[in-house]
Amino acid sequence: MIQAFRNFITRRTFAYKLRNKAMNMFSSFENFNLIREKAEASRKAENRPHEVLYFHKVDDPYSHLTVHYIDKFKEAYDVQFKPILVGEENPAALHEPTLYTDYCLEDVKRIASYYDVDFPGKSYPEKKLVDKANSILTAVNPDEFGSVAKTVSHALWSGDLAKLEELEVSYKSSEQEVIETLKEGNEIRNGCDYYFGSAFYYEKELYWGVDRLNHLEDRLTELGANKSSDNEPVCLLQTKAPDTLTAEKSVNLTYYPSLNSPYTFVSAKRVKEFREEYPINLITKPVLPMLMRMMVIPTFKGKYIISDAAREGRKYGYEMKEVFSPIGKPARKAYSLFPLIDSLGKGFEYIDELLKASFQEGINIGDNDYLKNTVTELGLDWDSVKRDLNTSKWKKVLNDNVNDMYQGNCWGVPSFKITDADGSNPYYVWGQDRMWLLKEEINRRLT
Repeated sequence: MIQAFRNFITRRTFAYKLRNKAMNMFSSFENFNLIREKAEASRKAENRPHEVLYFHKVDDPYSHLTVHYIDKFKEAYDVQFKPILVGEENPAALHEPTLYTDYCLEDVKRIASYYDVDFPGKSYPEKKLVDKANSILTAVNPDEFGSVAKTVSHALWSGDLAKLEELEVSYKSSEQEVIETLKEGNEIRNGCDYYFGSAFYYEKELYWGVDRLNHLEDRLTELGANKSSDNEPVCLLQTKAPDTLTAEKSVNLTYYPSLNSPYTFVSAKRVKEFREEYPINLITKPVLPMLMRMMVIPTFKGKYIISDAAREGRKYGYEMKEVFSPIGKPARKAYSLFPLIDSLGKGFEYIDELLKASFQEGINIGDNDYLKNTVTELGLDWDSVKRDLNTSKWKKVLNDNVNDMYQGNCWGVPSFKITDADGSNPYYVWGQDRMWLLKEEINRRLT
C-alpha cells in the first residue's frame, strides 16, 4: 500500500512542490560543498584515513573496465582502498532489465579500447563461471584484489574455465562464504544509496566507474591525497576524433530528450555545439519522462541521478540552478506544441529553451505566458502555434519516438542515433557520457 501511494504521487502534478524541493536540494552546489566540508571535518576529527570503497560485480561489463584502474589508482593516491564484492543489482533501480544488459555489453565492447583495456566478452558468462569468479575473489585479500580481479575478469569474460580452476587452487571459498560475502557487499552498497557495481564511494559521495573516476581524483587531489605533484589523471580516454570536423558529406544525428531529465539538460549545450563542430543534420525526437512512462524511480536513485547530473553540469560549464520539475500537466502542455514547432524548423531550440527554464530558471513551463513568450522569441507566430495547445496530436509523435529509441536498446535519456544521410546504418548511443563516442563514430564514417 505504501509503495502504491508513493508510485501514485510521483506521477501526479500535485506533488510538484515536494519534488521540486528535493531536486533543488540534491542539485545545489552549496549543499554539495557543505556535505563535502562536513565529511572532511568528521574524517579529521575521527582521525580516519582516506578510505575509498569500490563495489565490484564480476559479471558486470563495466566492472571489467574499472578493475584495470584499481592498482594505478592505489599507486597515485594515499588512500585505504577497500574492495567490496557485490551481487545482483538492486531490482528497484533496474528499468527494462533486458535492454539494460544488452546495452551494457555492447557499450563496453565499443569503449574498452579507448581505455586501453582488452574486453574479450561476446556474451554474458555462464553461471558456473560467475560462481567460480566470486569464490576466488571472496578469498582474495584487499592488497591483491586489483591484480587478481583483472586476471579473474579476463578469464571469466573469455570463458576460460581452466584459468579459473587454476586460480581456485590458491583462492578457494565455500559456497556459504560466497553467499555471505555477496549479501554483506549488497548491504554495504545499498547503505551507500547505490544500486549497481563498478562504483567508488568516498565520504558521502558516489562515483560510477571509469566515467566518474575523474571526479574522485579531483576531490582527492584537492584534499592533498595524491602521492605526486604532476596531478596526471589515472584514467584518460584515448580518443581519435578531432574537436571539429569538416567533410563533404553529413550524417543524421537524432537526439532523444526528455523535459524532466537532468542528464538531458546537461547534454543540451553540447548538442547545440555539436551542430557547429560536426557536419550533422540534427533531428530532435523528444520522449516522455520515465515517470510519465509509468516507471518508478526510487528516492535513492533519484538522489544519485540529480546530484551526479549537477556535478557533470558543473564540469561542462552548464550548471543547474533553480529547478522546477515539469512532470504532469506542464510537460503535457509543452509537448503539445512540439510537433508544429518542429515542423517550422525550431524543434531543438524549443526543447533547449524548455530545459533551461526547468533546470536553471525555475520556471513552470506549462504557464501560458511563458509558452507564448518562448514561441515568440523563437520567431514564430503565437496565434498560429497556440492552436495546438492542449491537443493530443503530440502523443502519437512521442510514442513513435520512444519506440524508435527502444530499437537501439536505449530506454533512458538522452539517447542518440547516428544514421547515414539516407537514414540507413543506425548506430545508437545512450547517455550524455557517450557524446565523445558520437564524434568517434561520425569521424569514422566521414573520413
